[in-house]
Order: sequence, then C-alpha cells, then structure tokens
Amino acid sequence: MIGAFLLLAIWRVIQLNFKQKLASEITIKRKDRGLLFISLAIVVWSFSALANLLFYGYHSSEWLKIISQNMFSILNSLCLILGLYYFDFSPNYIYNNKKSIRRIVLFFMLLSILSLLLAFSFGETINNFGFRLNTIPDLILSAVLSWFLGLTLFRTFYNRNLKNVAFVAVLTIVMLFLAQLYLVFDLQAYIFYIDLIKILSKTTLIFLFLVLGTSWVLELAKLPEATSMKLNFPEWNKIILTVPSKNIINKEVDFGKKTTQFNNLLKFAIRRKFAPEEQMCIEVYNGGEILSQTYLTRIIDNINTILALENDAQLTRTDFFTFIGNAKYSLRFLQEYINIEPSLYKEFTSNVEEKIYRDFSSHK
Repeated sequence: MIGAFLLLAIWRVIQLNFKQKLASEITIKRKDRGLLFISLAIVVWSFSALANLLFYGYHSSEWLKIISQNMFSILNSLCLILGLYYFDFSPNYIYNNKKSIRRIVLFFMLLSILSLLLAFSFGETINNFGFRLNTIPDLILSAVLSWFLGLTLFRTFYNRNLKNVAFVAVLTIVMLFLAQLYLVFDLQAYIFYIDLIKILSKTTLIFLFLVLGTSWVLELAKLPEATSMKLNFPEWNKIILTVPSKNIINKEVDFGKKTTQFNNLLKFAIRRKFAPEEQMCIEVYNGGEILSQTYLTRIIDNINTILALENDAQLTRTDFFTFIGNAKYSLRFLQEYINIEPSLYKEFTSNVEEKIYRDFSSHK
C-alpha cells in the first residue's frame, strides 16, 4: 500500500508540474494514466492480502474467500492492462488500441467467471491428475498478463538505458508467475519458499514501478525548452537544427538516402506549423499514418549519428515528440520556430499520398 501511495505521489507531481510545461507547447489534452492504473493495481493487491487475513481460520467463509479473490484477480488484471495501454513500449496489440483492450478485458472477465464456476462445481479439491481444475483459467490469465507485463517492462527499461533493470524485470515477472503454481498443484510442503518468492517478486515489482516513475520524472525534467529549439527545412532531405541545451546550434543534418525519415519528420513539421490544432498530431501504430514508433526512434538515432553527438548529449525521442494519448504524437517545436522552404512545401504536399496535407495550405 505504501508503494501504491508513492507511485500516486509521483504521478501527481507529473500532472501538476510537467504536464503544465508540456501544455504550454500544445493545448490538446494529454492522457497519461499509466502510473495511475499501476498504482491502483498495487492497491488491489493490498486489499486482496487484507481479505486473506480477515478470512484466515474461518472455514465457514471459504466460499466468500474464493469469490473475493476471484474479484480481486479481475480488478488487478484490469488495472495492469489499462496501465499498459499507456506505455510507449507495450506490445502493439495493446498500446493505445482500444479494440484490443476491450477484447483482452472481455477475455480476462470470461476466464475469471469460468474459474468461479469451476470453483463452485469442483471446490478446492485436487483431481486424479494432481491439480485443481478451478485454478486453470487463473493460470492462463496469469500467463497472458505476465507475457504482456514482462515484455513491456523489458522494452521500457532497455530503451531508457537501464538494461540491467530490464533483465531484473523479466526475472521478477517469471518468479511472480511461478509463485502461482502452488494454487494449481499440491505444493503445500513448499509453502514457506513459495510465500518467500511471492514476497520478493511483488516487492521487487513495486520497486521497479518506482524506478520507472522516477525515470519518467527525470526524463521530463531534462526536456529542452521548446522556446529555444528551431527546425528549418531548406531543401530535400536536409534540415538545420538548433537545440541549445544539447549544444546544437544551426547544425545541418543531411538524411541522404533515408528519405522515409525525412518525410516523416516533414509531415510532423507541416502539421505542427500549418494544421488546425486538433490535426497537429499523427497516429503512430500498426494501421496508423506512421506504422510504428520505431520510425520515430530512427529519426532521432540518425540525427545523433550524423551529428556525432556524445552519449550524454544525444537527443532522445521525447526531445522531439510529445505523446498526446490514443497513439498520437506531436512535434515539440513551436510553430514560430519551424521554417519550411515554400518550394519544398509545395512540392511535398503535391506528391504526398495523404491528401489531408494539401488542405493545410489554407491555414498557411
């Protein structure tokens, strides 16, 4: 519960301080509820443990215990999945995909209902094959959730240059899943070690969430001021960039043959400078205008390589792009500090596949 309150405190600080900073760049309402749902999932853990304590030793309340644990399992899974919905590096199937989230939530609820029905039908008894039948749906649910959570945390920490923490996160999720096996099989003789694994894995996972929240605060604190950043498009495949906090002053970046990266950056710049505010963002997901966040990362990596920036002075994706929510990203550069050569603008909008860019000329 303490861990949950600490996460809520971090989320609150971000909402009060850094969200105001980002709102000054673009007034479209941002939705960052990932840490909020993660903290609520930990709160559910706490109440689940409290229920276990209350029901301990009362055999008459066995069914009430089964029902409550089933409900807590549903709530915990829902909170974690809703939290992963806001993670940049969660699987594409989850990340800001409302249809997928609805399917996953429905799948989890059906599994939980099936588990409850099996519990009423077969109770907690172990069958002839050596396992409790009613726990199988919960085990499937835990396996699916563990895969999503482990993959998301690994990608998130790895891409934040916390590679050791990324591997610890995977190990923690594996331990947490293995600790569920005692519910399926008759492992009562090893209950002490199982409880120890549960305590270690859950506590470590809370620490990992705290590290994640803290790294997010540090990332936002290091963001260059948008009022000092300038972006100029003088000709095809070339930009002139100014980011004073990174010691980049009027540096030319020639994308060469990597025209996709240049075109994607130019799309963001045209939207940011000429489009009405509700259309300043681009949807980045499988099926969106830009198919993957990898395309955004490649733009930044290429600029870092061309400018030969040192590790501590390299640009990050968040320096250039602001995550708005619902898979939408916007360029952080302010309109007055984006300059696009008129002939380049005219040629690009005449040839681009998306016709919407031709309509932005009326806002020029």
